[in-house]
Amino acid sequence: MTPTPTTTPRTTGVPPGAGSSASRQHTLRERNLRLVARAIYEAAPPPSGTTPPSRADVAAATGLTRATVSTLVDHLVAARLVAELAPTSSQRAGRPAVPLVPARRTVVGLGLEVNVDYLGVRALDLAGDVVADAVERGAFHDSDPAGVLGRLGALAADVVTRLEAEGMRVAGARLALPGLVDARTGELEVAPNLGWSSLDPVGLLGLGALPVHVANEAKLAALAELAGEVPPSFLYVSGDVGIGAGIVVDRSLFLAERGWNGEVGHVVVDPAGPRCSCGARGCLEQYAGKEAVLRAAGLPLDAPLGALVAAIEADDDGARDALHRAGRALGSALADFVNLTGVSTVVLGGVYTELEPWLRDAVLAVLRERVLAAPFVELDVRAARAGQHAALSGGAREVLREVVADPVAWG
Repeated sequence: MTPTPTTTPRTTGVPPGAGSSASRQHTLRERNLRLVARAIYEAAPPPSGTTPPSRADVAAATGLTRATVSTLVDHLVAARLVAELAPTSSQRAGRPAVPLVPARRTVVGLGLEVNVDYLGVRALDLAGDVVADAVERGAFHDSDPAGVLGRLGALAADVVTRLEAEGMRVAGARLALPGLVDARTGELEVAPNLGWSSLDPVGLLGLGALPVHVANEAKLAALAELAGEVPPSFLYVSGDVGIGAGIVVDRSLFLAERGWNGEVGHVVVDPAGPRCSCGARGCLEQYAGKEAVLRAAGLPLDAPLGALVAAIEADDDGARDALHRAGRALGSALADFVNLTGVSTVVLGGVYTELEPWLRDAVLAVLRERVLAAPFVELDVRAARAGQHAALSGGAREVLREVVADPVAWG
């Protein structure tokens, strides 16, 4: 399950002063290996009409000599982190260029998730392909964390066993939870809709030596959007029973001191409103959370999202009013975020992705009313493009990002 880091045999009889020189040389090689790996991975997937980079392209991008790059690429190929495609003709003199791409089905990262109504496991390889996907539906309101995390761990262990039987190495996992996760310790402070608090979840998974880190669901989902075409800065809003957000600035996630920012679901829309699961009154979740919208539309709380969409498409007044009310409430809360952060693009994820056609106009109308900078910037509200259960993809990608950042451990 875990990588076997390469080790350098300890030697004796080293002349005085040679140790520090050897250490510097070793450190320089590791740095150059990271540069080369990053250059290859940042160029993938290639834009339409272009080819992946060759050794010469990587040398030009990194400033390293072609000989050095060639040696380092050979190392990455041998480690099954990079693959070579068939040579392509080139306008330059000399041998045809050999395109370099992330290796497929060799090293994989796992995304794990507990949400209010499902458990999920997804494995992505270095090329970004989904190589395993398992989602188990359930009802996890006020659930027992040991039992739920044990079930998720068993689901993940089955996936790991299958992947390893096919010759893939699992680099680690990210566990997405819908609540406050301390970014420094990985502990869950509170997840109101699960009924969990003060919890160290990793040990309850029972995954042994597999490295697992914990993060907030919305923040991992926001990172999944970076795999597509998206502005460098945006606010990602993940809608479900609860509502979370991730703030991305210059393609990096903003975490603040403990990573507790982004709890937009508990922004107060009406101080006299209904009681929220967090204990406060009038939180956004009570107006724009999935269950709140279903209730307002006259549908059962466990109704599939498709039932709500069908009601809207059938011009059901209750469903349309519920979505309009949710959109206005969402716009009100997001206006505060936009005023505070200055980020002008809002990406609607989770259940909001499918509901975006009926939410967008109401959200935009409130943003234009309440955002001070609205006359001077183009406010953009769009549907997420990372697909279903985006936190699973975001978590797996974060694991693989660390592999690329430290390829030496996999040589």
